[in-house]
Amino acid sequence: MSPSARSDTSGGSDGFVDEGDDPGHVRVRRHGRVGRLTLDRPEAINALSLRMMVTLDTVLRRWETDPQIDVVVLDGTGRRGFCAGGDLRVIYEDAQNRRGVSERLWRTEYLLDALIADYRKPVVTVLDGITMGGGIGIGCHIIRHRIVTERSVLALPEVALGLAPDVGGLLLLARAPGKLGAHLALTAARMGGVDAVHAGFADAVVPSERLGQLLPLLQRMDPADAIATLAVAPSALGEGELEAHRGWIDTCYDADEVPAVVERLAAHPEPAARAAAEAITRMSPLALCVTWCGLDEAHKADALGPTLVQDLRVSYRFLDGPDLVEGIRAAVIDKSRSPVWSPQRLSDVTRAMVDRHFAPLGAADLDLSPVLGRSAGKP
Repeated sequence: MSPSARSDTSGGSDGFVDEGDDPGHVRVRRHGRVGRLTLDRPEAINALSLRMMVTLDTVLRRWETDPQIDVVVLDGTGRRGFCAGGDLRVIYEDAQNRRGVSERLWRTEYLLDALIADYRKPVVTVLDGITMGGGIGIGCHIIRHRIVTERSVLALPEVALGLAPDVGGLLLLARAPGKLGAHLALTAARMGGVDAVHAGFADAVVPSERLGQLLPLLQRMDPADAIATLAVAPSALGEGELEAHRGWIDTCYDADEVPAVVERLAAHPEPAARAAAEAITRMSPLALCVTWCGLDEAHKADALGPTLVQDLRVSYRFLDGPDLVEGIRAAVIDKSRSPVWSPQRLSDVTRAMVDRHFAPLGAADLDLSPVLGRSAGKP
C-alpha cells in the first residue's frame, strides 16, 4: 500500500510477508498470524473485476486451511473508499454483445459473498470510505467484525441503475430495524458510519486515524477485543439520520406496494419524507417493484444462500431487459443522469413483469455447493 492510501491498517512491518502485487489488483500479504487482502484498484474506487474476485476466492480458500493464518483482514487502498461495487462498464458492454461475461461475473461474485459470509476463520472488514453494491457483498455479511469510520458511505444504489439490490443485500435490508430496509432499497439512500451500525450493516466505528493500530493488535488479540480497543461509540460521530427519521419511515413504508409508499411519502408533512418520494420517482419503476417483491422474499429467508440464488435469477432477467443498460448509460457511460425507463411509470408495471424475474433458471440456477458446503444449495 502506498503512503498516500486512504485506509492504512498496516501499523508497522512486524512479521510482515508480502506475497506479491497481484496483476488482478489484489494485494496479498501476511502480518504474523494475520492474512491481509487489500483491494488495489484505487482509480476505480476498487470496483471488483472478475479477476479480482477470482484472486480473493483462491487466496481465501488457501488460507482457510493454512495453520499459520488465524484471522483475515479485508480492506482497500486509495483515497476514496473500500469498494464501489462491481465493474458496471463490463456489464454495460456485455449486455450489448451477450458474451456471457456478466453471468460469469455475477456467479463468481455471489459464490465469493457466500464464502466470506461463512468463512471458518474470523474476517475483519474495514469499510473506510465508499462501500457500495459489491463492496456490501464482500464486506457486510460477516458477523461482528465490520468496521466503519467517519468517512464511510454505504449504499445499495441498484434501483438507480435499472437493477434490484443483489449480492445478498436484500437480506441485510430485510433484517434492518423497522422499515429502514425498504427506505434504503427504494431510495438508494447513502448511510454514514452511524447509520450503517444502526441498520445492521456494520458493527463498530473506529476513527480513521486509529486504523494503523489494527494489525498490530490483531497479531496478539482476539479480533473482537482488538476492535473494541480502537472503537468509539457511534454517537461520537453525531446522530444518525435513519434513527432520527424512524417515525415517518416506519409509517410511510408500511404498505402493500410501491405506489402506496410513494403516495404516503408525498403526503407526509416531513420534508425528508417528500424528498424520499421524489427520489423514488427517479428510479426504474420495474426495478422498484422487483426490489419490493425481492425484499418480501428476503424477509422469509433464514440464511444468505436462498437470497443469493434469487439474486442471480433477478440479475439475469434484468440483463435481458432495457433498464439495466439504460441505467448504466445514464449514470456511468455518458453521465447524463437522465435515464428513460421502460416502463416509465409505476402504474404500468404489471405483476407478470415482476414475477418473471424470480422464475428458476433451471440448470443455470446458482449452485452454492462449491463453497465448501457452508451455505444451503438451491432453495
